[in-house]
Amino acid sequence: MHKGLALLAAGSVIALSAPAMAQENPTFTGPRVEALVGYDINKPGSSQDIDNADDLDQSFEGASYGVGIGYDFAAGGALIGVEGEYMGSSAETDYDTGAFETFGVSNVEAGDDLYLGLRAGILASPRALVYVKGGYTNASYNVLTSNGTANTDTDIDLDGWRVGAGAEYALSNNLFVKGEYRYSNYEEGEVEGPNGGESDRFDIDMDRHQVMLGLGYRF
Repeated sequence: MHKGLALLAAGSVIALSAPAMAQENPTFTGPRVEALVGYDINKPGSSQDIDNADDLDQSFEGASYGVGIGYDFAAGGALIGVEGEYMGSSAETDYDTGAFETFGVSNVEAGDDLYLGLRAGILASPRALVYVKGGYTNASYNVLTSNGTANTDTDIDLDGWRVGAGAEYALSNNLFVKGEYRYSNYEEGEVEGPNGGESDRFDIDMDRHQVMLGLGYRF
């Protein structure tokens, strides 16, 4: 009888400890979804920066928020993943009107922020992943300009690239938190006028800096 009780107790300990042991070694692989929030800074790139106007704040900032999805694969001692994001932003300028020469002297509101790319990482510990990322990004902005007598409301669609780096920490096999910095540069765009017409594509130079926090679930 005592032997049977001992075996039962041992089996119970193993059964209870198995989930805990599994949680100590998350795989960081498979599909994931995440909620993201952070700080968003938009400003003219180096070729558009107004260097002789120190008193002019050419950047506009706000909160960035949205969702991301991804799928990660084990590759030897590393991890490779594909990911996408749909983000919004509260960033906007403080100017009422202005000339449409750079994004620092118009009334501009940030809109959708889309991203599709790859990431690669290595385990810093059984629970912590550090990674770099890069890919394609698309952003929209609403721009209000004026010729002194009438205002013009237009939407601008920009295409560019994004790079970044971050760290992800597994709270369990499924739940994780992450922190990330990313830099985006937009090089081409088009303007959609108030009557729905679109301009030819043009060259542009605009920078975006974002610091993000995320809470995610891995399936």
